Amino acid sequence: MWDRPTLLNWTANLLFAMSVVVMLYAVLYVVVHLPIFPLREVKVDGQLSHVSREQVKLIVAKHLKGNFFTLDLVKARDAFEKLPWARNVSVRRRWPDKLEVVIEEHQALARWGSIALVNTHGELFHAASGSDLPVFYGPGDGVIEVASQYGEFSKTLKVANLNIASLALTPRRAWKITTTDGMVVELGRVEMQPRLEKFAKVYSNTIAGLNKRITYADLRYPNGFAVRKPT
Repeated sequence: MWDRPTLLNWTANLLFAMSVVVMLYAVLYVVVHLPIFPLREVKVDGQLSHVSREQVKLIVAKHLKGNFFTLDLVKARDAFEKLPWARNVSVRRRWPDKLEVVIEEHQALARWGSIALVNTHGELFHAASGSDLPVFYGPGDGVIEVASQYGEFSKTLKVANLNIASLALTPRRAWKITTTDGMVVELGRVEMQPRLEKFAKVYSNTIAGLNKRITYADLRYPNGFAVRKPT
């Protein structure tokens, strides 16, 4: 090897290049960790109704460690996503000293029994809400299905000035509605929408004008429905 000058030169050049790279990396590491690139501003955007200023300040104080270069964006995003009302969060650096955070909040559609809230995407989330929301019931795999049917059923019942207080999907996939005035509507498992449309039309044109409170309506008949008034 020692009598091969070309190989010796190549080896020397390689070692020199590696030493330069290591030195540059060390210098860069020291520079970016110097306290001369502080993160001076955290800007939070989004249509925020539930995420508070105090929650944001707490996250900044506890979880945003480092300067403009060394801040871990993944950990920063994860910290904001732990907020109960945060559905999606994106974070990015903005030169020279700013962190931009965009938060998409959950939009509460209903309650899932007494254990969670349901957003408008049919997703469960855990947060506190004082809003007067309808209540959904159903099997664990039925959240999206119930949320979707709620929109269709609500639109149909608006014709009769009826609003849904609760919507239930049984394990056998049968549907039951309870309106805000206490009427229970049994829809069954098939042709729910046509049955409800027929009922809403008759209710609006006939039953509502009778000034008689209806407590129960069974729409599971093939050619009609049965109603019951208080005894």
